[in-house]
Order: sequence, then C-alpha cells, then structure tokens
Amino acid sequence: MIPKGKASAKLKIQVLAGGISHERDISLKSGRRVADALTDFGASVVIREPDSNLLNNILKDKPDVIWPCLHGASGEDGALRDVLSLTGVPFVGATASAARLAWDKSIAKVLVARAGILTPPSITLPKETFRELDAESVLKAVTSSIALPVVVKPARSGSAQGVTIVHEQSELNRAMIDAYVYCDVALIEKFIEGTELAVSVIDLGAGPIALPAVEIEPVAGHFGYDERYTAGETNYYVPARLDGVAAEKASAMAIAAHEELGLRHISRIDMIIDGQGVAWFLEANVLPGLTDTSLLPQAIVASGNSLGEVYYSLAEAARNNRG
Repeated sequence: MIPKGKASAKLKIQVLAGGISHERDISLKSGRRVADALTDFGASVVIREPDSNLLNNILKDKPDVIWPCLHGASGEDGALRDVLSLTGVPFVGATASAARLAWDKSIAKVLVARAGILTPPSITLPKETFRELDAESVLKAVTSSIALPVVVKPARSGSAQGVTIVHEQSELNRAMIDAYVYCDVALIEKFIEGTELAVSVIDLGAGPIALPAVEIEPVAGHFGYDERYTAGETNYYVPARLDGVAAEKASAMAIAAHEELGLRHISRIDMIIDGQGVAWFLEANVLPGLTDTSLLPQAIVASGNSLGEVYYSLAEAARNNRG
C-alpha cells in the first residue's frame, strides 16, 4: 500500500518531543518511538525539547529535516510550525495555517461540512458566553435542538482530555466545566451510536492514501485518555470489521477530509460508522499519537510496512517538498 524504499542517504533528523501541553508525557513517548524507528532504519537522530534553546539547537544540529512529535496546543495549533518555517529547515506534517484550521474542532467541522462530508450537529460555546448568559437556560436550549445524548469536548485539545458523553440534562453543566479546563471553548455535539474508527492518511508525494482503518472497542465503553494509553483497556481491530462498501466509504472520507483541511504528509481522521453504514466525521488529528498503543502505528504495521521505513519516507518527502 505504501511504496517501500530504503535509506538512500543518511538523513540527519531532529525529533521534537515534550513541550508544555497537557499531553507532554504522550509526546515524549511518541518522540522516543519515532526516534528509535528512524535510527533503526539508518537515520542520524537527535531528540530535542521545544524550549528556549530550540532555535540555537537547530543551528547547532543542522538537521536535514525536523520531525515534530508534539501533541496538544504546543505542537498542533500552528504557532510552533510558523517558527519552524522561519528557520528554512523542512519539517514533517501540516503547515502552520492548515494546523490552525484542523486543530480547532469547531472550525474543522465547518470546513468538512462545506465539502459535503457528514459531521454530527453541534454548537460551540466559548466560556465567556457560557458565563455571561444564564447557563441553565442556554443548555436547555441546546438539548431542545440537539437531543441527548451528546458529547461535550474542548474545541482545541487532544487525547480525549475533557471529553464527556452526556445522557442526562443534569450531567451537562459538569461536563461543560470539565471541557473548559482544557480550552476556553467547548463543543457540544450530537452523540452518534456506532463503530468508532480511526483512519490514518499518508502522503509521500504521490497523493494521499488511507491506511487500514483501526476499529476501536473500549472495554469500558468510552475511548478516553486512560483507554488510549493503558494496555488492555481497549480492543483494536486492524483492519476494522467492516464490509467492503463501508471500508471504502471510510477511506474515501478520510482522504477527502485530509485534503479539504489542507493537511500534508500525515494525519488521522476519527469517525463513527452508524448502524446504516454512514460515516460521520468527528475530528482530524494534525499529529496523531505514535506511542506503543497509538492507532497510526498499528495501521502502518497492518499495511505491511515497517514503522522505520514509513517515518523515514515521510522525512524524505518533507525534505524534498513533497506530500
């Protein structure tokens, strides 16, 4: 599925990991896994923190490519990518402008919906609006328009932090407060019952391709933070247990969302397949997790490729301004 290659030249790659977001620990794990895979495939790799020494370290390391493994706002909101662009060193992943659009779930939903991609009905509530108006009246108006159950989530956050599935009106206010811990804007979205999928998209320069879909089956019924990063808390099926038509629809939707949001090299599109086989876009991940339990690495292995060759090929694509 992914063109196989070999390390034709020993790239010098600087992996950025850590940062100060709520997902720092996950970023460090992703960075180490990527660095190890790249090293095994023949790259010369150094891991750096995106701290006050960042620009000096880039000058000192003189990397051919930078591989950001930064989750959360510090790596996915576009700000750091703007700074990296100033250095002239190519980097793997979305441009700053595309990252800003995809990182904000409410904006991403608007953009994909305009392209004809289905996404659950939702409303976006900034914290200030929620405080200034009568919160209880606002929430009753929301649920009269979007029937329970709903999902409340931060508009800008990752790893399912601050996400609550709400079944009762009495639970809604608490869910809003939990979401606001991670972001000052919350998204209330219609809960769609169905099969949860993650479809990763890779583009090495010949156009985006969808990797095998990963079906997610949490043991406790909700794919939260612990379920994502604790072994044994979630069952994964790769490829997903879908019929051929549903699988094709999921892949097509993932590629369409990747392209509509202007992403490059790598992304992960999260979706729900409902009981009628309809795919619903939930969100796009600018930099998917790359830990031992993460979804994109599982999809790469299921595609018949090694992590090292794919990560190295992505670095080459970035260096050669492809994808």
